[in-house]
Amino acid sequence: MNTITKTKTGVFPKLALEMVLRDELIMAAEVEAATLGNTLPVSPAAAAVAPVPMDSLVVVELLCAVEPILGFAPSDATVRTGGYNSVQDAIDHLMPRLERQWHQKQGVSK
Repeated sequence: MNTITKTKTGVFPKLALEMVLRDELIMAAEVEAATLGNTLPVSPAAAAVAPVPMDSLVVVELLCAVEPILGFAPSDATVRTGGYNSVQDAIDHLMPRLERQWHQKQGVSK
């Protein structure tokens, strides 16, 4: 797991956040796939789009990994009820919501 801390640049840390989210989600997807008797593709790009259901509670738990980057704990409501169908599905849903929360905490309207 990569450790990245919050920067004070005033710029949303999109790349760092996405990297940590992707790593955490792929680890969760590996566990979910193994539970179903499957394995994820070796390629990170293929693993990200592999159809692996991920429970919303699992995704809520891994949000703590992004707290050091954001500088705050994201709302549990960031995660879609019912979960996600793939790592990329989760990233596509979470990133705009995390960015919105980050801007609100920074006092920036976007």
